[in-house]
Amino acid sequence: MGLLAALLWGVTDFLVGINVRAVGVKRAVFFSQALGFALMCLLLTVFPAFLFKAMTAPLEVWLMGVVAAAFIVSGALALGKAFALGKASIVAPLVTSYGVVTTLLSWASGEQISLIQLLCILLCVIGVILSGIHSGPKLPHSTDAGRSIFYALLSATLYGTSFWLQGRYTLPQLGPIGMLWLGYGVGSGVMLLMVLKIADGLQIPPLKNCGLLASTSLMNLSAFFAFSWGAMNGSVSVVTVISTLSGGIAAVLGYLFFKERLSPLQVTGVVLVLLGALLLHLQG
Repeated sequence: MGLLAALLWGVTDFLVGINVRAVGVKRAVFFSQALGFALMCLLLTVFPAFLFKAMTAPLEVWLMGVVAAAFIVSGALALGKAFALGKASIVAPLVTSYGVVTTLLSWASGEQISLIQLLCILLCVIGVILSGIHSGPKLPHSTDAGRSIFYALLSATLYGTSFWLQGRYTLPQLGPIGMLWLGYGVGSGVMLLMVLKIADGLQIPPLKNCGLLASTSLMNLSAFFAFSWGAMNGSVSVVTVISTLSGGIAAVLGYLFFKERLSPLQVTGVVLVLLGALLLHLQG
């Protein structure tokens, strides 16, 4: 299940880059969020017990869930911008460093942090620096490597903060299905307000792009369910570690389909980020 989640999330990240360059960042995120919300509503209609459980949570938990969902949709926007500006082979692995943010927030809130975890964070930081050393010609769709790295790290920060909020305040009472439904609902509402300000923002994309947008949303949901299934029936730490390989899978796809060649320093940086993230999840 961990490998399946990694594969699906890796393909999802790769498709995000294609979608944002085809229909724009805001429209791509909106259609993906809207489809995800529709699917979650359908799921809760078939299995209403998940919703009934979430309804027992107090109001403050729901409010914290809305805050966590706002961080998620902001992270999705930053991620889309990163893929629109840079290489999937760099952006996707950098986003896996969200574990650094979650670990640091846990430490700031009173949890103990080990020397190994500190070393893992240092590995990620060094990897980020090396990944940003750009050399060679730009790709046709790669316009600003520096800004793409900034947005990738911003996305990791937003995702990491959201995961910390969810783990600490919302998931124990809302459950993963309830939190996912709330996340897609908030994301759809926020993105609807944004795309309404864009000319033809709600216009249905071409059929080819509709297929890619739908595939992206379905793969993201499938990855989440594979991750949840593996976590419930096995080791959470093992499933989490293996699923982090999604960044490497997206990097490989970027190399195969877009010929995104990296310098030796950038390859070293990407490997260090992935290694640091893997070890950090394992230690967590």
